Amino acid sequence: MSDLSTELDLQFAESTQYFAEVVLPLSLDQTFTYEVSKTEQNFLNIGMRVAVPFGKNRIYTGLVVELHDRNPTLYVAKEIHQILDHQPLATAIQIKHWFWIASYYMCAIGDVFRCAFPSALLLESETTIQLKTANFIDESLLADDEFLIFQALQLQSVLSIKNIIGILNKKTVFPTIQKMLDKNIISLEQEMHEVYKPKLQKYIKLNNDFNSDDGLQKLLELLKNATKQKQIVMQFFQLLATEKKPLLAKKLIDASQSTTAVLKSLVDKQIFEEYTIQVDRFDFVPQGDLKPITLSEIQNIAVLEIENVFQTKSVCLLHGVTSSGKTEIYCKLIENYLQQNKQILYLVPEIALTTQLVGRLQLFFGQQVSVFHSKYSSNERIEVWQKTLNNS
Repeated sequence: MSDLSTELDLQFAESTQYFAEVVLPLSLDQTFTYEVSKTEQNFLNIGMRVAVPFGKNRIYTGLVVELHDRNPTLYVAKEIHQILDHQPLATAIQIKHWFWIASYYMCAIGDVFRCAFPSALLLESETTIQLKTANFIDESLLADDEFLIFQALQLQSVLSIKNIIGILNKKTVFPTIQKMLDKNIISLEQEMHEVYKPKLQKYIKLNNDFNSDDGLQKLLELLKNATKQKQIVMQFFQLLATEKKPLLAKKLIDASQSTTAVLKSLVDKQIFEEYTIQVDRFDFVPQGDLKPITLSEIQNIAVLEIENVFQTKSVCLLHGVTSSGKTEIYCKLIENYLQQNKQILYLVPEIALTTQLVGRLQLFFGQQVSVFHSKYSSNERIEVWQKTLNNS
């Protein structure tokens, strides 16, 4: 009996399926179920992005909102195409909030996801054209437009639709592509491309071979006939003596009044080593020391009353005329929450007000301030999103 029970348990374990519930950035008011392997489910977490097939030929970025073992009854679950992240890019609280927005405002959860999530993180597949090299192609049977595409594919293995529009110098290229598909000359593939690119800055350091006490003397002897290169080396040692931080390549070039080509020649000679460091696109440098938040007696009373309200309610209205000191009260409350390692979302009714307000907040909080609105680039908004996610 025990052997039979063990066998049944093994069969059940083998037949168990694993699924991920995914929300897509489309105007759809439902989530979709995709099949994942046991290994993938063990790796996946709620809030991670996955590339999933949807429709006939498209691949979209979806967000995992649930992991379960419920097989859908209305359709056959497709497998995910790829896991895009090593850690979640959205929190469970955010996802719960998005579903509340979709319910409260009676809109599709896909629309909420698309609007709330940084657009550069929502990758979509791009159709690419490839040549079927295994087939013999009679070039004499090709029309002019077909021949141009065929020739381009001889030089470049993959072409995008945008490439073909440029080659043919016309917007309507799909009839030509369809004819080449019918003739079995080309095939269509789907590729996904990461849009976000981190900002990298180039830095310079001296090769270890010249890092001795007589390193400068050895270099001057080595470069005695290379005046411009010697000038950069001299400037490098001068900056190194005054600065105790990594030396920017651009700063060295500007200080020595030289060029990138001269610096590159020193790198090629293995005198200098070049390396890159990822930096934030937002670099708010406080002007001087941070100011302490000093409140008047009336403002202190207002802060205490607000904190008392928050003991029982989640909303409190602070009423005051213009220039009555409300911002300082907000800043004191922000300071209290920062000391508890919490985050604060300060909403402003229009973009035009942010410049002045950010300047005031920086006086108290320096580089802890980040700004997120539509006038910033996609890359800048992704970095703010990531900093907020990591509480950094």
